[in-house]
Amino acid sequence: VYARGELLTELKLVEQLGVSRTPIREALRRLEQERLIEESGKGSVVLGITSDDLLDIMNIRQHIEGLCAYYACVNMTQEGLKELQHIIDLQDFYFTKGDSERLRQVDDEFHSLICRLSRRTVLVDTLIPLHRKTRRYRRIAMEDRQRSAKTMKEHRAMYEAIIAGDANLAMELTNQHIANAKIHMMKGKK
Repeated sequence: VYARGELLTELKLVEQLGVSRTPIREALRRLEQERLIEESGKGSVVLGITSDDLLDIMNIRQHIEGLCAYYACVNMTQEGLKELQHIIDLQDFYFTKGDSERLRQVDDEFHSLICRLSRRTVLVDTLIPLHRKTRRYRRIAMEDRQRSAKTMKEHRAMYEAIIAGDANLAMELTNQHIANAKIHMMKGKK
């Protein structure tokens, strides 16, 4: 919402958002930890995500999410398969309804679930903050009907590789999915 270089103050945010200072301070602290804002002495300056940042994030995601898909496949349980099937079903439902916001939420859930099913704490701890940083770009992608249709097809192929127990294919398809997302996001960032 806030442009790069914009100055944010606690008071301004309290007035705009209608909440007390405590959650504002916590949010600003977290945003500073994630290097999305920087304290200037007069308030917090929005750093945002540059094109180089987005490229780096997507390159990291491309490699790490492939590993998550690999380990999710290796460590899969019947319960995990049911959860994945449910997400795929929701994705189809919201796509048919044309509900891009819910589709974006399901996209988040799909990627988070694969991370969680990997049972690799370091990978999950690395990816989750990167997912948050790209949420805005993923939302824009889901509003593009053509891209969201391609995303759904890619998710289904990843899911099918996982249920087939083909960890290497799951990793390869995930890497390609993130590479495709990166291309789309970088076009939108320019």
